[in-house]
Amino acid sequence: MSEVDVLFTALRQAADPKTVESIENVVRHGAGRDLNRINALAFAKAHYLDEEKVIAAFLHAARIGAFEMTWNVLCPGCGGVLDTGATLKAVDREAYHCALCAAGYEPTLDEMVEVTFTVSPRVRRIAAHDPDRLPPLEYYRQIFFSSGVDLPDDLEERFARILLEMIELDPSEKAFVSLQLPAEFIIIFDAVTHSAQFLDVQGEPTGERQNLSMVLSHGHAQNETLTLRPGLLRLTLENHTDRRVLPNVCIASDEMHDILGHRRPFLTAKRLLTNQSFRDIYRTDTLDVDQRLKITSLTFLFTDLRGSTALYERVGDLAAFDLVRTHFRVLHEIVATEAGAVVKTIGDAVMATFPSPDRAVAAALRMREAMLRLNAERGSEDLLLKIGIHEGPCLAVSMNDRQDYFGQTVNIASRVQGLAEPQVILTTEAVVGNEQVSEMLRHSGITSASRMEELQGIGREVRIFALS
Repeated sequence: MSEVDVLFTALRQAADPKTVESIENVVRHGAGRDLNRINALAFAKAHYLDEEKVIAAFLHAARIGAFEMTWNVLCPGCGGVLDTGATLKAVDREAYHCALCAAGYEPTLDEMVEVTFTVSPRVRRIAAHDPDRLPPLEYYRQIFFSSGVDLPDDLEERFARILLEMIELDPSEKAFVSLQLPAEFIIIFDAVTHSAQFLDVQGEPTGERQNLSMVLSHGHAQNETLTLRPGLLRLTLENHTDRRVLPNVCIASDEMHDILGHRRPFLTAKRLLTNQSFRDIYRTDTLDVDQRLKITSLTFLFTDLRGSTALYERVGDLAAFDLVRTHFRVLHEIVATEAGAVVKTIGDAVMATFPSPDRAVAAALRMREAMLRLNAERGSEDLLLKIGIHEGPCLAVSMNDRQDYFGQTVNIASRVQGLAEPQVILTTEAVVGNEQVSEMLRHSGITSASRMEELQGIGREVRIFALS
């Protein structure tokens, strides 16, 4: 049995077998491009698989060494990869600059950090393992642009319509290029060093030769847009790096924007951090102690058992412990199946996160039904669950050797749960105002009654909604 066979045998034991079969088929028979920076959501869609099972399978594949997981910081404008690392700890800058878009961005985990999976060289060697040997446009496709940019299959043909020149320069090499500049907005860009120069070509054509020099280096500073006239340009390019560089000169036309303008969903860092499989596998190795990464929107769900102390007194420690443990197991299962993750348990309370409010509300409704069933089976009202939900911005942090969250959103969610009565789900306006949540409640016939409450430690009144 080969090493690949051994790895996939182990993977089938840890993840959904149907999903593993699809991954193994692509590894054995797919194109090399299909195995580099795999977009887990696009993979699930292409193979008609459940997204959560696909994410879990790739996480387990990365754990056993069959795939490599990368965290890529993206430009929200063009979708280019501004930085990449093997862990989230690599996202350590206060701001990232995109030379192609001439803009800077503060990193957030919602849409600026993607997580992708590349087959390990030990499983199958692909061209992207040696990116400096990829053909120029394949480098742009596979290395520079993120998995969220849906580039056309005929990229080479379409890009040729706007391309004036593409140059490959070895380390320390210099090139002289003569170009006829049209009256267009021109971009000179290198995807390796992220160097850029903008040319606004306008006015009457000139018969005189225009000259421009550009040094390509990893510390390349953003240049101001130069105004040139249509006509001959002598361009000098110098590679001051120890790698091959791939500068191109293209027209920033509608064709270019159409090539780059098609987007598809991708696996964000936010979604992965709220994934139970990820938290189980990478429990203590996600963030550095001093990292504080922003999430613009995350949904928190808190639960607690009312009267649990009395429960231990009433039925005895052993029976109460078994019952509470059963309650925890049920809640964990529901959270995981709704794309959420349990952050921690405190006594008989649970703190969980979800990528969107509708998944949190769906989980809360299932939790309430599950506790009603358990109580009915026992012929008692021992499990009286209180649930609170809130959505908003927060910080992802590392606390007590565990990936955790900090901020007012967390505090409000906790306080809302503290006001809840048993079997009544309390949410905030941010949750019930969500379009998917409104539709869910409407279809399920669940009503909501609102009231204003002053939450302890918050300093202002908050409108809360009781779902019953």
